[in-house]
Amino acid sequence: MVLCSALLGASGCVQRAESDVVVYSALDEEFAAPILDAFERSTDHETTVIRKFDVESTKTVGLVSRIIAEKDAPVCDLFWNNEIMHTVRLQKLGLLEKRSWNVDSQWPSDMIASDGTWCGFAARARVLLVNTDQIKDPSEYPDSVADLADPKWKGRCAMARPLFGTTATHFAVLREIQGREATLEQLTQIRDNAVIVSGNKQVAQAVSAGTVAWGLTDTDDAVIERDLGRSVAIVYPDQASDQPGTLRIPNTIAVLKNAPHAVAAGMLADYLVRPETEDRLAMGDSSQLPLFRDSKFPPRVLPETPVRWMQANFETAADDWESWASELNELGLGK
Repeated sequence: MVLCSALLGASGCVQRAESDVVVYSALDEEFAAPILDAFERSTDHETTVIRKFDVESTKTVGLVSRIIAEKDAPVCDLFWNNEIMHTVRLQKLGLLEKRSWNVDSQWPSDMIASDGTWCGFAARARVLLVNTDQIKDPSEYPDSVADLADPKWKGRCAMARPLFGTTATHFAVLREIQGREATLEQLTQIRDNAVIVSGNKQVAQAVSAGTVAWGLTDTDDAVIERDLGRSVAIVYPDQASDQPGTLRIPNTIAVLKNAPHAVAAGMLADYLVRPETEDRLAMGDSSQLPLFRDSKFPPRVLPETPVRWMQANFETAADDWESWASELNELGLGK
């Protein structure tokens, strides 16, 4: 470690060696740390990963706010986000470096930035989790996100607040598909019909406990309840031809513009976005969904029948985020 002795007294500046790489990770430490450790081993420990995790429920927002605050003197080299919307916000602010990614030629177009500033991999899906003790007949299961507004489920379905995490991304994408006013009206109906909780994990736990009959959550939270032997079933929603399909939300990797350790950050980015990393995440408790065709481990959370995925324009969905968030707050959906 090289100390900036001339500046140390004035600013406390510490210049890290070029062999270090600073990562801000919104993916939980229990999943990210073993992979970052493996990267260090792959370099014979010549490159050290300095990790910053945030444990708050709004962790992605916190890390993004920190990156924005540091934009004039970046500290973070690589941002590993466990979703995408706020990564796109950084892209639109011009804070991410354009680069080439080692992915398949047929990589899904919605899983890589139009300008190369980020790449998505290892996705989660937005699914419905059903309590099979409360809804015994599979033919009666809800099959669409729109069912959250159906009066027949009033007080018996749940959703996380749509201002944070994957729920925020989901409804921003739906806003682009359905239109702004239609989505605001839908959210108003959901607010009045469903139980609104703090996060997707809380949704899954409420369904598992029988507090509600079903809810909208992510596959990683849903599969935990199923693995625990709870009376639950996972439904991939909106599969009919006149419905938009099930939304996949990937992890995203991005190198910061003017990153202090750009070379090491590029090496780590290439190490992360590859089939072996996806397989590790697919095998783990979160059972994430690989995008590489070379991935060898089929995640246990997938159904036997093929899933029709929603085609999402995440870059468009991130437009006008502040105004959209303000409108959701006015609806009482922010806190």
